[in-house]
Amino acid sequence: MKASKKKSPKQLGIIILALIAVNIAGNFFFKRFDLTKDKRYTLSKSTLDMIKKVDKPLYIDVFLDGQFPPEFKRLQGETRQMLEEFRAYNSNIIFNFTDPLADESKAEQFVSELAGLGFTPTNIQSNKNGKKSMIQVFPWAIANYGTKSVRVPLLVNNFGNNADENISKSVQLLEFAFTDALTKLAVTEKKKIAVLKGNGELNDKYLADYVLNLKEYYLIGEFNLDSLANDPNKTMQNLAHFDAAIIAKPTEAFTDSEKYILDQYIMNGGKTLWLIDKVAADIDNLQNESQSAMALPMELNLDDMFFKYGIRINYNLVEDLLSTPITARSEKGDFPIDWLYSPIIKSGENHPINKNINLVKLEFANQIDTLKNNIKKTVLLKSSPQSKVVGTPIEISLHQFMDELNEAEYSKGNQTLGVLLEGKFTSAFKNRVKPFKANQATDEGKDNKMIVIADGDIINYTYVNKKPLQNGIDQWTQQVYGNKDFLMNSMNYLLDDTGLINIRGKNVELPLLNEKKVSENYTFTQFLTVGLPILILAIFGLVFTYLRKRAYSK
Repeated sequence: MKASKKKSPKQLGIIILALIAVNIAGNFFFKRFDLTKDKRYTLSKSTLDMIKKVDKPLYIDVFLDGQFPPEFKRLQGETRQMLEEFRAYNSNIIFNFTDPLADESKAEQFVSELAGLGFTPTNIQSNKNGKKSMIQVFPWAIANYGTKSVRVPLLVNNFGNNADENISKSVQLLEFAFTDALTKLAVTEKKKIAVLKGNGELNDKYLADYVLNLKEYYLIGEFNLDSLANDPNKTMQNLAHFDAAIIAKPTEAFTDSEKYILDQYIMNGGKTLWLIDKVAADIDNLQNESQSAMALPMELNLDDMFFKYGIRINYNLVEDLLSTPITARSEKGDFPIDWLYSPIIKSGENHPINKNINLVKLEFANQIDTLKNNIKKTVLLKSSPQSKVVGTPIEISLHQFMDELNEAEYSKGNQTLGVLLEGKFTSAFKNRVKPFKANQATDEGKDNKMIVIADGDIINYTYVNKKPLQNGIDQWTQQVYGNKDFLMNSMNYLLDDTGLINIRGKNVELPLLNEKKVSENYTFTQFLTVGLPILILAIFGLVFTYLRKRAYSK
């Protein structure tokens, strides 16, 4: 016993010294271990780089506190753990969870203020012991950094997914959501994007939401190709100052000089996002006595360029049974009309650009053919298998889909509507007479990327029938379409900001309980998930106590 007593202080001293040494070492070496199978808590390099840029307090308020159904408890827990991971790498990141409905006397005012700031609530159904009730949840956070503030959406609500699947998608996108917020708040050096004008492009009000979102990452400028018509070399030089160009639904043909300026911009590495209509068709044209109009081919003088780059946009329209209705008006009020010219595209999730996004809505889309050349082509948007192509010119009528349809006609398979092109492009003016003598002309381009969407209205996602959507929600489908996410990802990818896109594509497997089986075996499930762990701990405690008493009683 005496020998044991003499050893005890010595062992205690060694343990204390070891702990002090470990803590000192911890100040110089930092390492966290992620033991999850899908590495959900292992932050990407892009996220870690962005976290390092936070050099002053960044406050994050999360409105996801309170009593929720199990699936939202998971989202709450995963959000907390993700933010703890962020804070572990930078103590300037400070977060707090708040329940907007905690104080009943101020709840209504708080909810009204949040709604005014764009934090729309989600109504969820709670099923507890067979009793159903409706709960209002605010799956949002707000990040404040100096004088800047950014909203952070925490919940994904994709079409066709049940609540558990949407929660799983939401967990996958948590790292993206917070890293995206840090990017908007902390990035100071921004690349430049030109919004091209001068060829009857889309009105600014229809571009506004997308441009405003782009401004959080990039510098945006309007650029008119014919502003210096007498000095095309100067125009070419000025356009070269921009890293990317957006061509949004031009309606007037490009001159050869304008095409050559764009062609040389592409040859020298300029990125382009083409949103092109090859058929002149508009719902507004149907607001006449006959409620019909002609859809006519539209010549933009771009066919030879696209052909050289590896695609062809056809002068036709795609009809798709998977589509959105349009609004008709009568004395009794608005009512929906089937409209197969408005396909809604379910993402193939075959590329980081279209990964984890909701349905994309198009309007009078054209079909694209991909041609054989040395350019890599990735189809990003395609219609459903239940679609067909109709040639133009063709008469379209507001009521043409009201009669019973022959669904057998809609079996032509998926039609390509949007393509990513990557590689070294060859000039469309190679071995041709040039419109003007360029100062630094080249026929073989650098490694480059472009995206071509055969629908100019994809960017016009905040309007339907030229009427603004309330909170971005389509009144008939009750969907917030994924157009903005798709277009933002497209520009991020074109400008090599692949960090955010790769984070967005991160896969996290979230094992969920089967709600039906839980309901049928509620008592057993409760024992298995709550009672059994407590029982195991109790048995372990009793065994440990017994062994300890036995060891020291000798």
